[in-house]
Amino acid sequence: MRTVEAITEKRPVEASKPQQFWGMETGEVKGGFFWLCAFYLVYCARPEDWIPGLGLIPLAKITGIIAFLALLTSLGKTKRKFKDLPREWIYLVALVGVLSLSAVFSPIWRGGAIGHTLNFSKVLVAWVLTFLLVTNFDRLRRVIFIQSASVVVICSVSLLKGWSQPRLEGVIGGIYSNPNDLAFAVVLTLPFCLAFMLTSKNVLMRMAWIVGMLIMALTLFKTASRAGFIDLVISGAVVLWHFGVRGKRLMLIAGTGFAALVLLVAAGGPLMRRMEAVAGRGDSKEEAMAYESYEQRKYLMIRSVQCIAEYPILGVGQHNFMVYSGVWHDVHMTYLQIAAEGGIPALILYLLFFGRAFSNLRKMRRRTDLDVHTTLFVGGLHSSMIGFIIGALFAPEAYQFFPYFSVAYTSALVATIAERDRAAEPAVPGAARRQRFGDFRANHRKPEPVPIVH
Repeated sequence: MRTVEAITEKRPVEASKPQQFWGMETGEVKGGFFWLCAFYLVYCARPEDWIPGLGLIPLAKITGIIAFLALLTSLGKTKRKFKDLPREWIYLVALVGVLSLSAVFSPIWRGGAIGHTLNFSKVLVAWVLTFLLVTNFDRLRRVIFIQSASVVVICSVSLLKGWSQPRLEGVIGGIYSNPNDLAFAVVLTLPFCLAFMLTSKNVLMRMAWIVGMLIMALTLFKTASRAGFIDLVISGAVVLWHFGVRGKRLMLIAGTGFAALVLLVAAGGPLMRRMEAVAGRGDSKEEAMAYESYEQRKYLMIRSVQCIAEYPILGVGQHNFMVYSGVWHDVHMTYLQIAAEGGIPALILYLLFFGRAFSNLRKMRRRTDLDVHTTLFVGGLHSSMIGFIIGALFAPEAYQFFPYFSVAYTSALVATIAERDRAAEPAVPGAARRQRFGDFRANHRKPEPVPIVH
C-alpha cells in the first residue's frame, strides 16, 4: 500500500511531454478562442495597412465584436469565471476608468480624448478574453505564435516596401507607422521568437525562426531608433541570461553576438550616427536632425512635468499632450505620457498593473517543477517585460497593446499552474486526514468489555 508520503510527493514534469502537464485542447468555447486568435492576428499583423483593398474593412472592430459576442454566449461554460479575474484586471479597469474621466473633463479637447479612450478601451476586451479562454499551455503558445509570426511578417513587408525609405517611416500604417513603435514591437517580440526556435524539433522550423529573427533585427537597425537599440541591448542581455547562461547554451550567446556585430556593421550606420548626435558630434544633415530631435525630446520632458504640475489629478486627456506641448509631439517617455494625460492616479494604476506581471513571473521562476518548454517561455516573458519597462523610458508607448498582452500571458500562465495544482491536491489532504483519523481511533479505542462468566 502507498504511504501518504508517496501520495504527496511532487515529481518534476517530463520535459519531452509538456502536454501531460498542461492538457491539450479542452474544447471549451472553441468559437470564442478562434475569434480571439483572429483579433490577435488582425491587431498584430495589420493586414489592412499593407494589403490593398482591406483598408476599407474595419477588421479589428469586426473580430473584436465577434470575439466578445462569442464569449457572452459562452458565459457559464468557461473553466474560468469572472470572479477568477486577478488583481491586475482591477487595476486595468480602474486605469481605463480614470482615462475616461480625464477625457470627459479634459481642458483641451474632450471629443478627441473621448475617441482615443474608447479606442484604447478595446484592450479590456482582449485582456479578459485572453485570461478566460487561454486555459492551457497549448492555447498560450498559439496566441504568442500569432503575435511573433505577425511581427516577422510586418518586418519583412517593411523591408521589401521601404528599403530606400529613411528609417522605414510610414511604410506600414497604423501602430507601425512610427519607426520607434516598429522597433519597440520588435524588441518585445524577439524573446518569444527565440523561445519558439529553441523548442522547435523540426530543423526547417528552427531555420525559419532564425531567419525571422535576423529580419527583425535588421528592421530595427533600419529604423535607426536609438531607444529601440538601447532597449534591444538590455532585453537581449536578459534573454541571453535566461536561455544562454542558465540554460547552458553557450553557442547561443556566441551566435547572437556574431549576428549582432555583422548587422551593426552592415546596416547600423544611420543608427550610430544618430547615437553620436546625442553628444553633439557630427555635421551631416542626418546628424543635425538627430541632435534637433534630442533637444526637442528634452524640451518635451520639461513640458510634460509642467503639465503634470498644472493638471495633477486627471491630466489633459488621452493624446492631448501634443496640443498642450505647443509643438504637436508626444513626450518620449511612457511614464510622463500617462501622468500628463491621465494624471498621477493613472500613473499609479499603470505602475501597479505592470508590477503585477513581475509578481506573476517571480512566482513562476521560483518553481522547480516546470518543464523545459514552460521555463523557456517564462524566461521569454520576463525578458519581454524588462524590455518594455526599459523601453518605456525612451518612447511614448502607454497605449500600445503589446505590453498589455504580455501581462495577460503571465496572468493566464499563473492561473493555469494554480488550476493544475488544485486538480492534483484534493485527494491528498483527504487521504492524510483519513490516515490520521484511523491512527487516532486505533490508539484511543476503548477496550472491549470482558464478558463476565457466571
